[in-house]
Amino acid sequence: MGLFLSRNLANLLISFYWKKGKLAGAQIEEMVSLVSRTGRHLQRYDKGCRQVVGCIPYRYRKSNASEGKATWRELEVLLISSQKGVAMMFPKGGWETDESMEEAALRETMEEAGVKGDVQKSLGHWRYKSKSQGTYHDGYIFPLLVNEQLEIWPEKNVRQRRWVSASEAKDICQHGWMKEALEVLLSRAMQDVAKTSIRA
Repeated sequence: MGLFLSRNLANLLISFYWKKGKLAGAQIEEMVSLVSRTGRHLQRYDKGCRQVVGCIPYRYRKSNASEGKATWRELEVLLISSQKGVAMMFPKGGWETDESMEEAALRETMEEAGVKGDVQKSLGHWRYKSKSQGTYHDGYIFPLLVNEQLEIWPEKNVRQRRWVSASEAKDICQHGWMKEALEVLLSRAMQDVAKTSIRA
């Protein structure tokens, strides 16, 4: 019901401003994307397990070495708070029947963390038990190289977001399966550095 009302309200606003000539195509897309999906009527299940997808949003921060001559890149990841508490995690949510797995991961990340970017090859699949519902979920998680951070996003008022180092994320992320996914991402990043060093 919430999704229906939110989308109808968005459509009403879009048609009003479109007729007045005050909206461009990109603005329409941005307006619609600021509405979070709600409800589970399109939710995917497999053998009773809810299908959940998410991303580990990351970026590289350049730092100068102490002599000021060399620079190195530190990988940072973006954690978000849960809606009902202070637990920190990576953005994730239900994979729905009208979208691909990657589209769902991008959507959930934009809605919950307010970032966009390039989705890369899946980090893997984990089966985990939901702490709040006591049911099993299949979790799929992707790395997302962030190229845009929004100032306004659908869940801005119910979540905090925080860029941290990978080592700090391992300490404060509340989900074991997400920590394992982070390890896979770090392993890939180290392999990429090694390949770059060999080419140089």
